Amino acid sequence: MKQNKPRRSEPGPPGLDAVFGVHAVRALLERGETPKQVWVQEGSAGSRLAELLEAARQGGARITPRPRVELDRLARGAAHQGIVAFTAPLAFGNEAELWFKLEAWPHPSPPLLLVLDGVTDVHNFGACLRSADAAGVHGVIVPKDKSAPLNAMVRKVACGAAESVPVYQVTNLARSLARLKELGVWITGTAGEAESLVFDVDLQGPLAVVMGAEGKGLRRLTREACDTLVKLPMAGSVSSLNVSVATGICLFEAVRQRGSASPGAVSHKL
Repeated sequence: MKQNKPRRSEPGPPGLDAVFGVHAVRALLERGETPKQVWVQEGSAGSRLAELLEAARQGGARITPRPRVELDRLARGAAHQGIVAFTAPLAFGNEAELWFKLEAWPHPSPPLLLVLDGVTDVHNFGACLRSADAAGVHGVIVPKDKSAPLNAMVRKVACGAAESVPVYQVTNLARSLARLKELGVWITGTAGEAESLVFDVDLQGPLAVVMGAEGKGLRRLTREACDTLVKLPMAGSVSSLNVSVATGICLFEAVRQRGSASPGAVSHKL
């Protein structure tokens, strides 16, 4: 009789998220979140990453050398760069925090927000967060239903952006968009059937860019809550782009129009 082999358990500590790579681990520390444990690749990685490891050690992290094959297995193809940190799972910000910070807006530049409606794929979610961070987005808003979790895979794909960009989860997205309007934020949604190109509308003021799920696009109530709808020019045979690619294009058009906000220059977060 054939016996089933026991399932291999995850190699990392239970109950903790794995954060891969130098940039992601540094972002974690700069955010003030000290990991519980840090695995560093055996060999020369310890000296190469000495400064980063010392910062983690001073925060109370336990540093453990591990063979590269173990880090490779844990990362499942991601570029770990010889370091993996284990930390408590990320939590979404809540609506009360979002409204409080917008009502008392402290920055000279107008708010730039990203709203993801129905983006359930963790790879797309992580890639959108990475684009949001690069474009200097002040915060990302997602609905409580039909949205990807803020899990370890998202953190892996985001390469540190999940730690640096605040993500707020709201109960009713259409109602939240209406509240943004009351606070003076212009709601610009994306839709393939829109008449205006994203390059032809004004994105310089307080702005929330709303992206829908691939295939389905924006939900009806979300679409109706938008002040304007825009599209990307599609000259080829495909009808749409990956949502994370489209997100990057739209956000960086806003960056271009704003002028003073170049990639990496915007550090203000909600």
